[in-house]
Amino acid sequence: MNHVILALGMVLAVEGLVLALAPRRIEDALRLIASRRLEQRRMFGLVALALGVGLVWLATPG
Repeated sequence: MNHVILALGMVLAVEGLVLALAPRRIEDALRLIASRRLEQRRMFGLVALALGVGLVWLATPG
């Protein structure tokens, strides 16, 4: 359970840092994502999910 809380805290810290340092760039990125077709957004989400799972798997000892 501690690992889950740690992971969530790290995600929130990174997201908060990005929003604090570059809020206008986030707006541009959201507009770009919204302009894509639903299938493209779904594929982007699946690729991001796969990369995230892969990174967690690589970082897990043993």
